[in-house]
Amino acid sequence: MATILVVDDSAADRTLVQHLLEKQSWDVLQAEHGKSALARMAEAEVDLVLTDLVMPEMDGLAFVERASADHPLVPVVLMTARGSEEIAVKALEAGASSYVPKKLLARDLLEVVERILETSRERRSYKRLLGHLQNASFVLENDLGLITSLVSYLTGILRDSGMFNETDCHGVSTALDEALTNAYFHGNLDVSSQIREHDPRAYRALAEERRRLAPYRDRRITVRVTLNEDDVRFVIADEGQGFDVDAVPDPTLPENLIQPSGRGIFLMRTFLDEVDYNDAGNEVTLLKRRPAPQPQD
Repeated sequence: MATILVVDDSAADRTLVQHLLEKQSWDVLQAEHGKSALARMAEAEVDLVLTDLVMPEMDGLAFVERASADHPLVPVVLMTARGSEEIAVKALEAGASSYVPKKLLARDLLEVVERILETSRERRSYKRLLGHLQNASFVLENDLGLITSLVSYLTGILRDSGMFNETDCHGVSTALDEALTNAYFHGNLDVSSQIREHDPRAYRALAEERRRLAPYRDRRITVRVTLNEDDVRFVIADEGQGFDVDAVPDPTLPENLIQPSGRGIFLMRTFLDEVDYNDAGNEVTLLKRRPAPQPQD
């Protein structure tokens, strides 16, 4: 059963909304302004908040900003009145999920709340499931579309885990894409970077041809993911012949920076904490550590 917090400086309006919500057998809590609402949310588990906008102590906009930061999984629905349109737009931009005009509460409130609660349940279930993710594995055909989808999926998991900021997530995404495309082109399809250097179109054409021919078409890319509270580890293996990592030109040297060889390894080492290849050169382990928490002022 859902618990809904009603925030309004008008006791009469709070009571009216409570009576409407109780028709669905939802539990209802009340608060008279934003500050008291935050206090209630700290004390009790709340599934959704309905809030007025114009209130003393802390208005609806300030409350939405704080609630979105402190309780990102709890949706906030605005109850708007004539004259509060401008602040309502700002509150929606700040993270409010939806709004219901006060004059239409009797008609629209229950439908809006039910819809937002359903969406919120799915989001919370996903977050709970994500909290239990420790190991995952994927076996990919030689398909660039699958690689793109997997990079997007894994980056989304990291972003939703809250372990890394957006900059770190973008860096991990770039590193994963480089590792996987290296496994695709240079590993399973055995297409040399030297071809790309002289003729990029021929490079891609050869890859497209080989992904349909034996033995290349039967090779797979294996990805193993391990996630814990301290770091995330990716092990990416192809079924190609491998390569000598030490023989790759150092891309940080001025004369090599614009060369295609070594660019992927350079980017991986730039964005990740550890990049280690096996002796054969057909498996790479990527590690990104969770940043240490910043001291509070």
